[in-house]
Amino acid sequence: MPKTIFSAGQEKLQRLLKSAREDAGLTQVALAKELKRPQSYVSKFECGERRLDLVELREICEALGISLVDFVKRFERF
Repeated sequence: MPKTIFSAGQEKLQRLLKSAREDAGLTQVALAKELKRPQSYVSKFECGERRLDLVELREICEALGISLVDFVKRFERF
């Protein structure tokens, strides 16, 4: 299986991250502020320019008010 940032799984993750952010009622700017990062950080992982490691994903989930476990469950159902 090729390692591409544009795999179906990666695109699914991007859509789910954006959906979780919107469900939390946060803009990219607001999420970035919670993460103490620039807005471009959020934009880049939502559009696929940047991949996330597990630690970063956990931090994002915490900022969105969901557990990493719940996020992974959503990913599996999405």
